[in-house]
Formats: sequence, structure tokens, C-alpha cells
Amino acid sequence: MTAVIIQARLGSTRLPGKTMKELCGKPMLYYSVRRSSFAKYADEVIVATTTSEIDDAIIQWCKNNGIPYYRGDEEDVLDRYYQAAKEFKVDIIVRVTSDCPFIDPEIIDMLILMLKNFDHDYVTNRWKKRTWPHGLDTEVLTFNTLEKAWKEAREPFEREHVTPYILRHPELFRIHEVPYREDLSYIRLTVDYPEDFMFAERVLSIVISKYGIEFSWKDVMKILEKNPELRRINENRVNPKF
Repeated sequence: MTAVIIQARLGSTRLPGKTMKELCGKPMLYYSVRRSSFAKYADEVIVATTTSEIDDAIIQWCKNNGIPYYRGDEEDVLDRYYQAAKEFKVDIIVRVTSDCPFIDPEIIDMLILMLKNFDHDYVTNRWKKRTWPHGLDTEVLTFNTLEKAWKEAREPFEREHVTPYILRHPELFRIHEVPYREDLSYIRLTVDYPEDFMFAERVLSIVISKYGIEFSWKDVMKILEKNPELRRINENRVNPKF
């Protein structure tokens, strides 16, 4: 089975509670889950949250909406992913985060097909060359790859961020990166700060009213091109290197 596993928690320090904070009348988690569900080559969407009481709200939302979920370690996200994939018997894992309401199902499908058709262990659209807008980050890996990382990763950074062990050891894994044809990494479509949230709310309201919830990330680019003032809302926030 191929499944999108979305990591989600409410303990964010930069924007507390952002996962369930309402964007255009829906919790932000809704957009990551709903848009991931449009991927043609993903069989399931699973939310992987923590055992912390603060995340009970995420579990209740999942229950109310019939979304499969897993509760695991708060800090060791690598273990959380591994245990979730193991419990649901997932063969191919698509890693997505809950703070990316613009996540694109076509990108998910493209990377799944790249992994399957070319026998890669891990495929991503961001690694050495960050060319896609920040917030469209997607990773696809096999269960065996995840399991190897889970067994061998030791450093806290490698456990907290799930895939650094894989990227730090290209000699051990068949890694493939899919860069975009131009550098759009200066555009922020992720939600880490209040400015990002303001940006997402403005842009989502426009793109959904114009194209519906199944909009493409290229539809977002069209809107930003026609309304350059929107990008200035969060352009002062620098995208992280990892």
C-alpha cells in the first residue's frame, strides 16, 4: 500500500496551535489531508500525531472525519513514522507536513511514479537544489528505506526530522531529486509564522473561489503573478536550508 503520512502536532513554538487554526473556515490540517487525498497513486492518507494530551484535538478531528491516525513519540518523529507505517502495513510512504496547506497532489503522484518506475529508495523535490516553492516539499520512500533509517539513525536531528540520515548517506540509498526548471525557492507556501498564516488565508480564499479545492500549485503562481502585493506579506521570512 502507498500512503501519505502527515505529521501533525499542536506544540508549535513559532505559531502555537497552527495545525488546528482555522484557515477560511477549516483547520489547516484539513487542507493537507484533503489535498493529499486527491493524489491518484496514494491509497490512504494517515495523520501521525503524538501521545501528548495537547494533541487530543487532532485525534478528535480525525475521528470526526474518518481519517486514519497514529499516535507516537513527540520528539522522535522518525519512530512515529516507522511505527505508523508498520501498523498500517504501508509499503511506500509519502511524507507531508501539516503546515503545508498548498501541498500538491500532482507533485505527490509524480514522485510516487518516479520511485516505482525507476526503482529508487527515496525521491524528493527538495534536497541539494531547493527550486520549488517552500511548502510543496514532498518525500517518497520505501518502507525498507524508512526501516533502515529507523534502525541506524542516532543523532537527535536525524530522529526529529525523519529523513536526514537517508540524505546524509547517499552511498547507502538510491536517492533521486526532482528539481524545478527555475528557482522559485524564494516563495513561501508553508505556514510557520503569523505572516505565513495571513498569506495563506488571503491566497487560499482567492484560489479556492476561482479554481476550487483541487487547485494546482501553478494556479497559486498565477494569482501571485497578478497580485504581487500578496507575496510581500511573508517575504521577510527566510526559508530554512533544511
